[in-house]
Amino acid sequence: MTTEKERITSANLSPGEGTQERSLRPQKLDDFIGQKNAKDNLKVFIEAAKLRGEPLDHVLFYGPPGLGKTTLAGIIANEMGVDIKITSGPAIDRAGDLAAILTNLEENDVLFIDEIHRLNRSVEEVLYSAMEDFALDILIGKGPSARSIRLDLSKFTLIGATTRVGSLSAPLRDRFGVMSKFEMYTPDELEEIIRRSSHILGIEADDESIREMAGRSRGTPRVANRILKRIRDFSQVQGSGYIDADITRDGLKALDIDSMGLERLDREILLAIIERFGGGPVGVDTIAASIGEERVTIEDAYEPYLLQIGFLSRTQKGRMATDLAYQHLGLTPPERE
Repeated sequence: MTTEKERITSANLSPGEGTQERSLRPQKLDDFIGQKNAKDNLKVFIEAAKLRGEPLDHVLFYGPPGLGKTTLAGIIANEMGVDIKITSGPAIDRAGDLAAILTNLEENDVLFIDEIHRLNRSVEEVLYSAMEDFALDILIGKGPSARSIRLDLSKFTLIGATTRVGSLSAPLRDRFGVMSKFEMYTPDELEEIIRRSSHILGIEADDESIREMAGRSRGTPRVANRILKRIRDFSQVQGSGYIDADITRDGLKALDIDSMGLERLDREILLAIIERFGGGPVGVDTIAASIGEERVTIEDAYEPYLLQIGFLSRTQKGRMATDLAYQHLGLTPPERE
């Protein structure tokens, strides 16, 4: 069974990849590539907040993983000239954990909570008063003798990131003053990112190689950087250390990444739908059982990209392979009524 960490084109951060990725992250808004709409708006909001001497309003970033939400949160803290505390929804088990984090923040600091949709409801309710009034309401004691005290907090900016904005409760979502949707990157933007990363890592690569890598990166900078590092390995071991078109194509073939950025399991899913179930519609549980994978793996790791590039369609009856999927796999699409 294919695990997440074995996938070159996974948009999630692999274990041990954090330090390397941090070295490639831009530190200023002007160096951040892509997400032009979100970036331009944030530039205005940050400048206005600095002029007023106030913290930036609370910000919510939403979109698929690997698009730069954490990076942009770090850039906001740098541009505001404040510290950033990074945590995640699952890491904050109890309201006391959140209280400990909030009481340690300095004036105008940034608190970044990744996967904010996975916060416990009890923790989320404590967050409401912290976001609105910069105060914590804490209950001391039990029973009739219990009393509530209000603890004032330093003013701060909460930046939440989520891949599932629909899973956020309405009261939490409504408390964010700025909401930015992260879009998939264009090939041109990915080429620019690969060039920047190559320069930082001291890698030499020609334009054709960069274009080839960008085209197979699934619209995601994290995947682009990961492919660049793996092709660097091939060039150093099997070539001269310089990345040219031949070594890039050979490396991508060895990694089993095709011209659209699909890996073996992406193609297995499409072939299962086409060859075993007549192109669909077929339920995702049936697909999972037929290829020996977990339902959640298909839904979270593979399906979003296949839907985005138009190879898969979702209907009330199940998933269907589109004509584009047939053509990509070298098969003849069926005549549909």
